[in-house]
Amino acid sequence: MKLSTIAISAILGSVAFAAPPKEQLRSTAMLIQQSEEFQRLNYDEGLLSLPDRDELRLVETAPGVRTWMTEAEKLILKRQGVRFFDVTGDDQIRAFEEIPTANVTFPDSPRYKDKVIPLLDEISTDNMHSNLAEFTDFFTRYYKSQTGRESAKWLYKQVNQLAHGYKGGNKKPTVEYFDHPWGQPSIIARLKGSKNPDTIVVVGAHQDSTNLIAPSLFAAPGADDDGSGTVTILESFRVLMESGFEPENTIEFHWYSAEEGGLLGSQEVYKQYFTNTKDVRAMLQQDMTGYAQGMTDAGVEEHIGVITDFVSPDLTVFVKSVIDTYCDISYVDTQCGYACSDHASATKYGYPSSFVIESGFQYTSKFIHTTKDTLDRLSFEHMRQHAKLTIGYTYELAFAKLEKH
Repeated sequence: MKLSTIAISAILGSVAFAAPPKEQLRSTAMLIQQSEEFQRLNYDEGLLSLPDRDELRLVETAPGVRTWMTEAEKLILKRQGVRFFDVTGDDQIRAFEEIPTANVTFPDSPRYKDKVIPLLDEISTDNMHSNLAEFTDFFTRYYKSQTGRESAKWLYKQVNQLAHGYKGGNKKPTVEYFDHPWGQPSIIARLKGSKNPDTIVVVGAHQDSTNLIAPSLFAAPGADDDGSGTVTILESFRVLMESGFEPENTIEFHWYSAEEGGLLGSQEVYKQYFTNTKDVRAMLQQDMTGYAQGMTDAGVEEHIGVITDFVSPDLTVFVKSVIDTYCDISYVDTQCGYACSDHASATKYGYPSSFVIESGFQYTSKFIHTTKDTLDRLSFEHMRQHAKLTIGYTYELAFAKLEKH
């Protein structure tokens, strides 16, 4: 068995689209030969290849720019750092921002400090650490894998237990699967508003992980991407459930499947919401909340990265005011490009979205999408700041008028 031939053909594929130079192919093959996984695992040619490598997918890399490519080519694209929507099978493919984003009035500044600040003391980094340790113990959360389905079941159980522990009034939270054809479901927890049940405020993170060497073969602990965001909003959900708060607007917490496949899960969620005329007035995405070492190494002050491209400017201004009010660190403006996380799916269907990340983009983790995206590299105190933001955002918008104009 000749590794160089197998590794290059199986992992990168014999494709003409954006083919990497020979030097890059050789480097990739060498990395595989030297990896601990290769030394440890006993497998043949078939195990190295993507099971659906030749399946054609329709990929959008910029507004209205779409290309048919195989799953293998899609993997190459992702390895090159290109972000995209996978819009395959959408019988009503819409150009990004073809649907105008709703104009919503957000509060000028936070108004419920007396209610929110006591809740922030309830955030437990021990809880986040314990949950993330279990979540990253799944070999991979790749959305087409068996362990990706099992990790979703585990997550659903945690969310459901918290919902059952709700200490509020008569309206009880619901937790449901949003099923997808690839097997790993998204998860939606909902607490209906007492006054405006049709007005929806969303907090989101993605639950899947991937390894870009071989998604269906190699481990993908995904501690930062996006295990950190998953447990950050899970802990925020716990604090809110135990507080018994009774929102006037409907609050939803989303854990999306298949973000790494091209925002597949969140696209299906927001497409259904749009089709059913659901009225989402605000959406906040938490994707990668735990890696602070990049800022330390660069000698810059610890901060939160606030994404400013392909988001709602007005909602983003409000998010900044929440950081200023409830977090112990500040923020920097940063950009992540087209279709870089699930907030883009909300924007695609006309819903105001925002996105925060662990730092300015240049300081974010370089270990994502590898076996090295592990728990020990994260700062749970930094994740605490993202949880403070999540709780502040959710509580404030739970009682805001959020008028459309």
